[in-house]
Amino acid sequence: MSSTSQWIICEHCDSVYTPVPLAKGQVARCLRCEAILARGGPMSLQQLLALSISAALLFVFANAFPVISISLQGLSNETTLLQSVQALAQGQISVIAAVVGLAIILAPMLQIILLCWLLLFALNGRAAPGFKACMRALEHLRPWSMLEVCLLGIMVAIIKLAGMLDVHPGLGLWALAMLTVLLILISGRGIRRLWDDLDGVIS
Repeated sequence: MSSTSQWIICEHCDSVYTPVPLAKGQVARCLRCEAILARGGPMSLQQLLALSISAALLFVFANAFPVISISLQGLSNETTLLQSVQALAQGQISVIAAVVGLAIILAPMLQIILLCWLLLFALNGRAAPGFKACMRALEHLRPWSMLEVCLLGIMVAIIKLAGMLDVHPGLGLWALAMLTVLLILISGRGIRRLWDDLDGVIS
């Protein structure tokens, strides 16, 4: 959704509407395509920043701790997200390893860094240096951040291997699940409000 103080533009069908005040829990939808244009009671900047810092901590946990552990007849092995990318890079599909590394490590990390950078300045009523470039970078990074796809793939692998091996989800998997939810909450329409909140101070 693109918006200014005068209008709201549906990002799906480009219909233009005049914004109206929404109470907490209310939702404004596009009359043409039924897409959600706005929600009432958006999170405050303090809440967005707190969630961004939480996402940063969860990102560290998701990459530092194993996401899955496998054991069979006394032998056990466990892997982290980075180790799984490294394993792909050693095979014949090293190009896939680069894509996977971008989608589950680099893109989410850049998202979190940019979110914290923008919100730290916005909390003081200021636009961060490079505000426009950072906001556009967040939009470009969203399609590349595929933590939910990674999470689904790990869950499918656990289910398939459970009949043959002792498979246990690790702390990294739980952190990855919570991180996925947080990034969806923060990096969507919630962060776009900064265009309106800082309209008078963006250079």
